[in-house]
Amino acid sequence: MHYNRLGRSGLQVSALSLGSWITYHNQVDTGAAVELMAQAYDAGVNFFDNAEVYAKGESERVMGEALKKLNWPRLNYIVSSKFFWGLDRDGNAVNRKDTLNRKYLMQALDGSLQRMQLDFIDLIYCHRPDPHTPIEETVWAMHDLIQQGKALYWGTSEWAADEIRAAYEIAERHHLHKPLMEQPQYHLLHRKRVEQEYARLYDEIGLGLTTWSPLASGLLTGKYRQGVPAGSRGDNQEWLRAQLVDPARNAVVAQLEPIAQELGGTLAQLAVAWITKNPRVSTVILGASKASQLSDNLGALALRDKLTPELMARIDAICQPLAQ
Repeated sequence: MHYNRLGRSGLQVSALSLGSWITYHNQVDTGAAVELMAQAYDAGVNFFDNAEVYAKGESERVMGEALKKLNWPRLNYIVSSKFFWGLDRDGNAVNRKDTLNRKYLMQALDGSLQRMQLDFIDLIYCHRPDPHTPIEETVWAMHDLIQQGKALYWGTSEWAADEIRAAYEIAERHHLHKPLMEQPQYHLLHRKRVEQEYARLYDEIGLGLTTWSPLASGLLTGKYRQGVPAGSRGDNQEWLRAQLVDPARNAVVAQLEPIAQELGGTLAQLAVAWITKNPRVSTVILGASKASQLSDNLGALALRDKLTPELMARIDAICQPLAQ
């Protein structure tokens, strides 16, 4: 396993990490979570990603139970959660849904700590930007949560570059804890935000990245070239289906397969290894519901050093025309 600094912090995160979106509670119960997390941990993974909204809080509960059973030293692993959508959507819940106001953030983190059975969460994220709450209010709230010892670092997920910079400058002006990391979608066919929009932020404010969806929800494994397999993510998530069976995107995947074969790996391993070559990415968040999937994805690091500049150029030539 390789380890990278998270942004400009002293915290080192494993180049590959394990997330829980869609899988935990829905496909992965506590027993399976214990097995998958132990498998990842034994391979050197030290970061496990979660969010309040995943399975309406049940993903955090499953991960918390798994961590309790695994009983690892707390210094050995990093856990995250993310806040924005809230858990209560009824008519009286106006201050706890689709927001980053101070009241919501303070109580949301307390709920996550309770579900995960932890004294603190290492990384907390503002899961989406909130145009209705002043950024100053959100920055102060995140700072105070860290000052209270309930979290160690804070960042954003799917924020625009100017929103991240505004938050950073407010924190700088008032000597507050600054946003350290961003969690954007990033894969071979979704690149512009990471490679262009955020480009100046890496050197100017030291932004780190914990990227998600390395396999484009399974598209980059090649499993959707002949349609939607029964029991796959595309089968269970109707909103994903159109992009997963898109003929143009699957034609790109078919062109990548010979490169993966040349390297002695799978399409999934090639897609993950390609992301790890980007020095701005601190960690690539993997998603897996089976040990075999996780084992295959973890094998991506064996391909990393085989990706020469010439091969990277070939991959770019294939993918760039459809990259967003």
